[in-house]
Amino acid sequence: MAEAEGAEQIANLHLDEVTGEKVSKSELKKRQKQRLQEEKKRDKAAAAPSKPKPEKVVSAEDEESLLTPNQYYEIRCRKIQQLRQSKAPNPYPHKFKVTTDLREFLKQYDSIKTGEHLKDVEVRLGGRIYTKRASGPKLVFYDIRAEGVKAQVMCQAQEAAGEVPFEQQHEHLRRGDIIGIIGYPGRTAPRNRPEGELSIFAKGVILLTPCLHQIPSEHYGFKDQEQRYRQRYLDLIMNDQSRNVFLTRSKMITYIRRYFDEKEFVEVETPMMNAIAGGATAKPFVTHHNELDMNLFMRVAPELYLKMLIVGGLERVYELGRQFRNEGIDLTHNPEFTTCEFYMAYADVYDIMDITEDLVSGLVKHVTGSYQTNFYTQTGEEYRVNWEKPWKRIDMIDALEEACGEKFPPGEDLHTTATNDFLKRMLKKMNVECTPPQTNARMLDKLVGEFIEETCINPTFITGHPQMMSPLAKYHRDRPGLCERFEAFVCKKEIVNAYTELNDPFDQRLRFEEQARQKDQGDDEAQMIDENFCTSLEFGLPPTGGWGMGIDRLVMFLTNHYSIKEVLAFPFMKDEVNQGKGKKPAAEVVGIKPEVEEGIRESTSTAPKSIVVDHELYSAQVAHVRHP
Repeated sequence: MAEAEGAEQIANLHLDEVTGEKVSKSELKKRQKQRLQEEKKRDKAAAAPSKPKPEKVVSAEDEESLLTPNQYYEIRCRKIQQLRQSKAPNPYPHKFKVTTDLREFLKQYDSIKTGEHLKDVEVRLGGRIYTKRASGPKLVFYDIRAEGVKAQVMCQAQEAAGEVPFEQQHEHLRRGDIIGIIGYPGRTAPRNRPEGELSIFAKGVILLTPCLHQIPSEHYGFKDQEQRYRQRYLDLIMNDQSRNVFLTRSKMITYIRRYFDEKEFVEVETPMMNAIAGGATAKPFVTHHNELDMNLFMRVAPELYLKMLIVGGLERVYELGRQFRNEGIDLTHNPEFTTCEFYMAYADVYDIMDITEDLVSGLVKHVTGSYQTNFYTQTGEEYRVNWEKPWKRIDMIDALEEACGEKFPPGEDLHTTATNDFLKRMLKKMNVECTPPQTNARMLDKLVGEFIEETCINPTFITGHPQMMSPLAKYHRDRPGLCERFEAFVCKKEIVNAYTELNDPFDQRLRFEEQARQKDQGDDEAQMIDENFCTSLEFGLPPTGGWGMGIDRLVMFLTNHYSIKEVLAFPFMKDEVNQGKGKKPAAEVVGIKPEVEEGIRESTSTAPKSIVVDHELYSAQVAHVRHP
């Protein structure tokens, strides 16, 4: 019976030709119907026109990021030229009223809560665009910087006010542009993090000055050392560390001025050009005065003039200024550099030592907040410096005798030929090289540099210099042949030179004559005889202490830079090979031609086109500008 029922069920099954299965009649119809529907869908889809895939919108900024710097520059110049012509907007407006300092903005509104907006408070500030981010056509973010700080600007179309539409306010703005922002403070309310960012919610953004060049990205920065020195403006735009160096430098100079002003010193200015290069042992730069047809020397030091002011009755004087020395360029030397010199009547070298310790240690504490600083050399060696007074004192001759293991000639014989032979033998014994001319002063200086200066990490006074090394210093009151002078060294480098000033006109002339003898021997750095200064001493220079400090080198130590170029805004650089070659100025890119000005006419000769100046008219105009 069971077998008969099974056979009957099998007989009622039908073959599914697609799958090869035996299924019931109803199941087979269900499958066929489903397949028919799927076939109709495929036919319909095949007959319908294909929908184009939505293209990704690429912003103008993204497209421009693919350009070379020259391509970007030329395109940008043309766009800005169009704005210059249309004045819609004027890319170089005359004025934008700033009422808010960005530093104060960040401090004052730091307590604003997430999502809070102070719409009743208007802020107007200026800054440079560092990043621009668009989230659709109606929302743009900027990161701007001003006065060394950064803030976010949020621009929404519904907040835009004024006659200029939202899109037109932002379409011309690029990284590096300087903009003016009118808006209110608030804090964003992001969905992906609990705390928002303090921002300026802009009602209007105005282009104040466009940047024609691509500025480096914040990711890669501007690190090329050579270009950083040549393009210091771009270095300051991109690197906060460079900005902080010059702020520290300014802070240091302000402190020094205030220190001397509070001690009733008078700040003075002395000539930069002199008929005689005096005041220091150094090789000068030579310039020429056309009207007088005479050569002049750029000053190597202001010392002689400052002492003449002491003679005249200004008993405490100081000068902060540039000096010029035609010497080598290295990590610690630049042809022009800044010094501070002061002269104090009725003081001697020991008073000046006390003032030096007080001034410099106080300066370090004021600038860094501590007496302890760290300094890293070019090789990575770390010096931990303690600037706190009192400072260590080393006697020069005693230290050299200890280093060389021999007794040196007495002070009164250090200038003799016998001492010259002795010093040559010491150089050979100690394996120290001294290039010609091998004068006694130069050889002693080489030994000091090798065996004393190299030990001076913390501030150290080196004292007891021979008179022949110090033509302007007074003889030592207790040690014949030596003078009352000290040099202060830190991290193996000199920062201060000072002495009891020589005020004996008879002795001074002998010292100058000794310098003249050294110059005859080939020492280009030896001083010349300054007759006017010698005459001033004959009127009477009171007992005086004098002092000079290198500002640049001290800034190097306090900002931890081993290269002087890092602390000079515009250090001396060799001419750049092919400088500007192939680069057109912005005016030439857009086809602007120079206009002929009054007093200037084009040459009519067949020579290459040039500009000829009406010198009489030009001189009259310049005279009017200088003396209206």
